[in-house]
Amino acid sequence: MRLPRPPAAVIFDMDGLLFDSERLYGRAILTAAAEVGCPMSHDIFLQLVGGSREGNNAFLLSHYGLDYPLEILIAAWGRHFRELAAAGLPLKPGAIELLDLLDDLRLPRAIATSSTHATVRANLLVHSLTDRFHGVVAHGDYASGKPAPDPFLKAAERLGVAPALCLALDDSHNGVRSASAAGMMAVMVPDLIPPTDEIQTLCAHVMADLHEVRRMLGVQR
Repeated sequence: MRLPRPPAAVIFDMDGLLFDSERLYGRAILTAAAEVGCPMSHDIFLQLVGGSREGNNAFLLSHYGLDYPLEILIAAWGRHFRELAAAGLPLKPGAIELLDLLDDLRLPRAIATSSTHATVRANLLVHSLTDRFHGVVAHGDYASGKPAPDPFLKAAERLGVAPALCLALDDSHNGVRSASAAGMMAVMVPDLIPPTDEIQTLCAHVMADLHEVRRMLGVQR
């Protein structure tokens, strides 16, 4: 299994790709909705995965109505997530091994996420990974979030690598759409959501985990 071109850089999504965080976000939003007394379901949460804050907010208001207590829910959601993640988010299988290989191959890498810089720093610090990435693109660094191409394009710009030579790794449909729109080689590593026919057409490959990505890159060179 090979990529269309040897990558000159790798751009990682964060939640659900590097860190096993999406399940905690799901638990937290259902707990928060019960606390606030507003509707929410796991299926609706899955439609938020990988989306921008603005896009997700607009989706919830369009689905539940303009009187939906969005700001109150978001505040409670964040509080419950922080409680669940207080001990640190677990890394996804193969993350360290993949980063080690990228060191050996001398491939630069960046993170492109809808989370804040503070959240990224906190997550990386727990696992002593702050020096393993050459750039971080987070909320506030781009005009439009995923599925728009802006986050991945900004990451490529910061690495100084043409988008077509970037391997983009993401677990979500919106992330794959974003990477594909940016003209990158998109590889989906599914977490909570399996690929659809549409997503399959946008991906160079769908891989079970980051170990499989590492094995692919090991034979790519």
